[in-house]
Amino acid sequence: MAIITEEPQSPPQLRHRKSNPKPHNPASPPSTSTPSKSAETTVNPFHFWFYFTLLVSLITLSCVLISSSLSHQDPKTWFLSLPPLLRRHYSNGRTLKVQTALNHPQVEVFSIQQGSIDADSRVLIVHGAGCSSFSFQDVVRELGSRKNVRAVAIDLPGSGFSDKSVVVMEESLGGSDPISKMRDVYQEIREKGLFWGFDQLVEQGYVENEVKVVKRERVKPIELGSEEMGRVLGQVVDSMDLAPVDLVLHDSALGLSANWISENHGLIRSVVVLDGARSGMALPLWAVGVPVVREIVLGFRFVFEMVLGKCCVKSVVAAEAEAHRVLLKGRDGASAVVGMGKKLNCSFDLSEWSSRDSVRGLPFQVIWSGGWSDEWTSEGRQMADALLQAKFVTHSGGRWMQEHNSEEVAESIYEFVSSLPKPSREVVEETIPNHSQDKYTAKNDHQHDQGHGHGHSHHGHAHGLGHHEHAGYMDSYGMGHGYGM
Repeated sequence: MAIITEEPQSPPQLRHRKSNPKPHNPASPPSTSTPSKSAETTVNPFHFWFYFTLLVSLITLSCVLISSSLSHQDPKTWFLSLPPLLRRHYSNGRTLKVQTALNHPQVEVFSIQQGSIDADSRVLIVHGAGCSSFSFQDVVRELGSRKNVRAVAIDLPGSGFSDKSVVVMEESLGGSDPISKMRDVYQEIREKGLFWGFDQLVEQGYVENEVKVVKRERVKPIELGSEEMGRVLGQVVDSMDLAPVDLVLHDSALGLSANWISENHGLIRSVVVLDGARSGMALPLWAVGVPVVREIVLGFRFVFEMVLGKCCVKSVVAAEAEAHRVLLKGRDGASAVVGMGKKLNCSFDLSEWSSRDSVRGLPFQVIWSGGWSDEWTSEGRQMADALLQAKFVTHSGGRWMQEHNSEEVAESIYEFVSSLPKPSREVVEETIPNHSQDKYTAKNDHQHDQGHGHGHSHHGHAHGLGHHEHAGYMDSYGMGHGYGM
């Protein structure tokens, strides 16, 4: 008899695991509870804005500090901090008073000169925007050492050692904003008394404020345009007795002086154009006009030397570059240069100007930088062609004068002015009234008897200085005095 037995069956899940084992995938990481890697590397935007704000703040603070050190410096402190090269140049000069506008006060103009006051050739060198007489001190010395030549170079108002700002009185109506009105009421109560203020409040309920014309003094940088340039040139030529003058116009001085030349051709013997731009200037306006850029260019020597070497001179000399930088940044000189640059006549037509009857007969010479660039040399030849029958010569320097090419430029100027016919000067004799004539003769005889032994030595000593012995010459600390109009 057969016996049937039943065996217990294994659970279905166990059989499934044994029959279908799960393959092992090494690429898949084990599931853990740790955070993902992408969550750890998330960038916080706060860090970027923090460092960006910090960087901008540091740059702004540096520019403000540099700007305040450039503009808010006592004139005496600024002078005592000048390098020896500039102090020596200052001690060789003198100042004279001119007026740039009818309603403006007189300003001081710095000048240097060399040579006899009785010379036939009287050369007046006028620099361009951003430059100064410092660049032409060697040219003046070389010309003054030549026979029968008197050379003068000036710092235009707003440049060099001349005044760079002027105090003007401005009139305006009382303030219209609430703060200005409150300030005006306060001033009126101070003038008329506190009880007057109470009476106004009791009677009217308010304090009556009259509309007044307010006069305020404001310091403005000197902005030299064509009209102001004409006034300055006329007064300089008259006060220094330079007529008929041989004008040397550098860079932007040609466009600024064009109107005065055409209107006063009787005072001019000849015109020399020295690397004169028809419009614009060698020193870029953005370098001294844009606020942040200005502080960087004038605040760091190496940056200024880069700009100077790129735009103005062929070879940068550290001492000369530092002198230019100090003159530009001192006493807010950059603002005056910007004002002059903005007043340049960009539409100046050289051909039309040279064809005028008052200009056509003037002798012209064009002295140009021959090694600056081909485009610049071509522009110089075009200027010589536009100026009828102008003589064209080149020099080895850049667009600003330097010591190494000063003798070369002075020689070219001397050859030109010495080839011109001698000027004829009119002597104007003033009629002296009879009663004054007797007093003058008696006084002159009395002075002749007392000073007979000293007259000749005094005349000989003052021969090279002008009509005033030592008049206007500066001492080494700038405490000397000039002469006025």
